[in-house]
Amino acid sequence: MNRLSIEERSKILACLVDGNSIRATSRITGAAKGTILKLLDDVGSACKRYHLRHVRNVKSVRVQCDEIWNFCYAKEKNVPFDLRGEFGFGDVWTWTALCADSKLIISYQVDRRDEGAAYEFIHDLKSRLANRIQLTTDGLRLYFTAVDDAFGAEIDYAILVKIYGRTGSRQSDEQRYSPAQCCGTIKKRRIGKPRREDVSTSYVERQNLTMRMSMRRFTRLTNAFSKKVTNLASAVALHFMYYNFGRIHQTLRVTPAMQAGLSDHVWSLDEIAQLADSEHTSEQTIAAAQ
Repeated sequence: MNRLSIEERSKILACLVDGNSIRATSRITGAAKGTILKLLDDVGSACKRYHLRHVRNVKSVRVQCDEIWNFCYAKEKNVPFDLRGEFGFGDVWTWTALCADSKLIISYQVDRRDEGAAYEFIHDLKSRLANRIQLTTDGLRLYFTAVDDAFGAEIDYAILVKIYGRTGSRQSDEQRYSPAQCCGTIKKRRIGKPRREDVSTSYVERQNLTMRMSMRRFTRLTNAFSKKVTNLASAVALHFMYYNFGRIHQTLRVTPAMQAGLSDHVWSLDEIAQLADSEHTSEQTIAAAQ
């Protein structure tokens, strides 16, 4: 990465955040595949560290959580026997918490879909909030104990359960690759006094589409899946850095970070590209001080 100029890094990142694969980015920019992966790892790690430090004391009113599936290395059923059960081989879930007002991604996590992941994710969300919120999740039971443990009674929490119609055993191609029709929803209060009209997961589910459109690794029915979970985590970190700080939201007319008061300008890809250098310098400074 040291041999790439900021302009060259920005061109590569522009391709990646716009949904291009590693190989397509290589063809467009002329950079080697290994160079692109090294840049993704360095910048993605820096984006994650920046998010951990700076997305704090978020003043939100309504928060929605969801988790989105993809896989690494191979689909779960095709993972070799000696690798089964090892994280990074088979199913991988990306947990997201979105502020419904500013559209800011407050917290995200690439992990399993189990109690430990839910506990860590919800506690991380709690640590980033500045005030009491109303939280909405789907009916995944993993959230229930995690929310109760992290927030106690200091939250208004409800779940939204969607009811889908059954599809026939003999499906057309169109039906096979389309979601079942949603026939209705059930809203249930879990903790506190959530406003019924604000019980929704629409915004965070729309973010799932943004992720699948903006990261080639999330595209279904292709061979563009991640081969290493570390590359997936870096791609997710880069995506949310760009989404929060560098991409103007169509409805808000500013970035989510600006709407949430965490930034005073739209970040350029040059600034995001330079994060790897600035974060590395900061770590060296801290190490020298210790």
